[in-house]
Amino acid sequence: MNCLGIKILGSGVLIIFFFLGMANLLYGQSNQINWISWEQMEIQMKNQKKKVVVDVYTNWCTWCKRMESTTFRDPNVVKAINKNYYAVKFNAEQREDINFRDRVFKYVSKGTRGYHELAAEITQGQLSYPTIVFMDENLNTIQPLSGYLDAPTFEMISNYFGGNYNKNTPFRTFQENYKMIKDH
Repeated sequence: MNCLGIKILGSGVLIIFFFLGMANLLYGQSNQINWISWEQMEIQMKNQKKKVVVDVYTNWCTWCKRMESTTFRDPNVVKAINKNYYAVKFNAEQREDINFRDRVFKYVSKGTRGYHELAAEITQGQLSYPTIVFMDENLNTIQPLSGYLDAPTFEMISNYFGGNYNKNTPFRTFQENYKMIKDH
């Protein structure tokens, strides 16, 4: 009887987790950023225009891995990114060609390493890692930001661009008001 009770309880728990997972899928709630490739983003942009945030990283970058395990797992960051952006992971050393704006971007070998021309293009030549690139709905670079960003800073910046505050509010003003809002 106890074994049967445990099996039933176990099945019930599985059913609950199944329905919770389905609810998350149906209502778009997620506890992680919905990362996609550059190519997937371009396809999705044909159906629905959105701003884009690009995580330009390399496999050897320690600070990139740190952002992945901290900043990009923060619930407020996840919410801000998934709501306002297509989120693209872009390995700055990938070797596959990418067609963008009637141009083929390629990998450029530099000694033992190299870089992808598209990474150089969207970061405006700031090839340090990580670099986060905010882009508008027409895939124009709004702002590349080099270096590690903690979760509160990243959340604030993503809300600044995501809410179009950058169009009429200086960042310093937004930052002061944002801190006052968050403190209350």
